[in-house]
Amino acid sequence: MYTQPVEPVLVVIAHGSRDPRHAATVHALVRRVRSLRPGLRVETGFLDFNIPSVQGVLESLAAEGVRDVVALPLLLTRAFHAKADIPAVLRDAPRRLNIRQAEVLGPSPLLLSALERRLYEAGLTPADKSSTGVVLASAGSTDPEAIAVIAEIAREWRHTGWCAVRPAFASASLPRTEDAVRELRELGCERVAVAPYVLAPGFLPDRIARGAERADVLADVLGPAPEVARLLLRRYAEAAVRVPLSRRAAVSA
Repeated sequence: MYTQPVEPVLVVIAHGSRDPRHAATVHALVRRVRSLRPGLRVETGFLDFNIPSVQGVLESLAAEGVRDVVALPLLLTRAFHAKADIPAVLRDAPRRLNIRQAEVLGPSPLLLSALERRLYEAGLTPADKSSTGVVLASAGSTDPEAIAVIAEIAREWRHTGWCAVRPAFASASLPRTEDAVRELRELGCERVAVAPYVLAPGFLPDRIARGAERADVLADVLGPAPEVARLLLRRYAEAAVRVPLSRRAAVSA
C-alpha cells in the first residue's frame, strides 16, 4: 500500500526538445537536486517532444495515491509557457491531486552566481571582471515582461564589477548575440564573453553559440550547476507552504 510522504512530491516541468542534449541536461539537474535532498521525491515531466509528459507524470502519481504535488516550471522567466501552457496542463490534472505551482526560477542571485561559475569554468578569473564585457544571451521572448526582466538582470550584473553587460536574444527580440558582442568591442572592453542565460542545450542555445564566434569566451549553459539545483529547492520550499490550486477557489469564495 502506497504511503503518502510528509512532503509534497516535486514535479519538475521542463520544456522538452528534439535535441537529446536537452533532456539529458534536465535529468542531470534533477539528479543533483535529489542528491541535495535524498528524502524528497522528485519527478520530471516534459511539455513537448520528450517523455514522460507532464500529464502522464501527474496521472501516474494520482494512480499511486499521491495527494500533494509541487509543480515547478524549469523556466528562467515568466513568459508564455509559465503564464499559459503550464497552468493549462495543471488544470487538466487528476482532481485528487493537490497541486501547488512554484514560481519560475528567475530572477535570482543564485542564477547570477551560476552564470559567473560558467564563465570562470570557461577560462575567466575574478581578476578579469573589470576588463571584460559580458553578453547575457537569453533565448528571447515576445513577452514584454520577460524581456524587461532580462534587461534588468543585465543592469544588476553590471554593478558587480564587469566592464559592461549587455542583454541579447536568440529569437523574437533584439539585439542578437553577435550585435551585442560587436557593441562591447566598440565600447572598448579588453575581452568579450558570452554567458548563455539558458538551462539546457538546443536549437536556440546553438544559435547563441554561433553568435558568439567573435567573442573571446563562450560559457556553457547553466545546466546542472549547483546554484541552479539549490534554487529549485528554494522555489519548492516557497511553494510547499501555499494553498493548493484546487483549493484556491474555495478559499477565495
